Amino acid sequence: MSQHECDLLVVGAGILGLAHAWAAVRRGLRVRVIERSHTPLGASIRNFGQALVTGQAPGNMLELAQRSQRLWAELAGAAGLSLLQRGSLLFARTPAEEALLDAFCAGRARELGYRVELLRGAALDHLYQGRFAHHRAALHGLDDQQLYSRAALPQIVEFLRGLGVEFHFSTLVRDVTPGAALTTAGRFTAGHILVCSGHDYQTLLAEQLATLEPQVCRLQMLRARCTRPLDLQHAVLTGLSCVHYGAFADLPEAAAIRAEIRQQQPELATLGIHLLMSPTPQGDLIIGDSHDYGSDASPFNAEHVDRLLLELAEQTLGDRLEVLERWQGVYGARGPGPYSVLEVDPQITAVLMHTGLGMSIGLALGERTIAELF
Repeated sequence: MSQHECDLLVVGAGILGLAHAWAAVRRGLRVRVIERSHTPLGASIRNFGQALVTGQAPGNMLELAQRSQRLWAELAGAAGLSLLQRGSLLFARTPAEEALLDAFCAGRARELGYRVELLRGAALDHLYQGRFAHHRAALHGLDDQQLYSRAALPQIVEFLRGLGVEFHFSTLVRDVTPGAALTTAGRFTAGHILVCSGHDYQTLLAEQLATLEPQVCRLQMLRARCTRPLDLQHAVLTGLSCVHYGAFADLPEAAAIRAEIRQQQPELATLGIHLLMSPTPQGDLIIGDSHDYGSDASPFNAEHVDRLLLELAEQTLGDRLEVLERWQGVYGARGPGPYSVLEVDPQITAVLMHTGLGMSIGLALGERTIAELF
């Protein structure tokens, strides 16, 4: 028996790779994970850490997010993760945004089991000592959760190590063939190989992945601090997100929001900007995001985009912000659906996200894929 032999070899230690490794080791499989960098550094680290149920499109994505919500709670308890479970707050700033939230709560949320409540009046005024009282309403997504990805993913790695998963960091996989992977650390053999290599469409399985016609999405992101301390315990969104997320975007009321954007700030639509804010354990806020699609991610950020994001954040918070960090988020986008599970060979499977929703559905997708493979 080779020293590298295992039941499942996972390529990639982002959230998808770790989700599949966790699901596999829970089934008693021998699992190895190979990652090209010295620690997870891709889309799963650069993101907001929001595990959202409320925004997911009805059907499969909602089901995966609801299952992931329960799995995150289980994983957080077992691995000692700091998981905020206060939910999300989506603020309506205009009558059109408020009308959409009313329609969502009265219809789709009630019919399909989205656990939400609409806050107005005193309930809204009392949020965070009145910091958000200048809004018309807030949709409280009760099932939404929040992680600090930079800390959470390394913690998950250590937890999985404790379960017997073997990790090989700073190791590049050069090629995969049925039953084997050729790497910079030698040849690994496995009963099945699972490729979760994010938006890298060229290193492995390039010909097969090309059939999906995937693109890359680049986001401009910031970490900032409020002038007045704010102990935020919720993920924060605004009505702009209602034209981006599948739970809301196809509702008739979304048309009025799109018309407002075109009339008042058309650059928001052009740049794909809608406001997301996530708290960090240090009391800062992760702020974004914009969307720039293409075959590769340009390395150049536009200061104009950062200014728009900061203006939206300051309007929402009613406070000035000091920028502490700037970076690019990059993830795979615009494939044939929100994600792909591609059988390349009976012994090789590729799993790719085509949206920025890996934290929201990844744990359940890993559980489902492993159940189907084994």
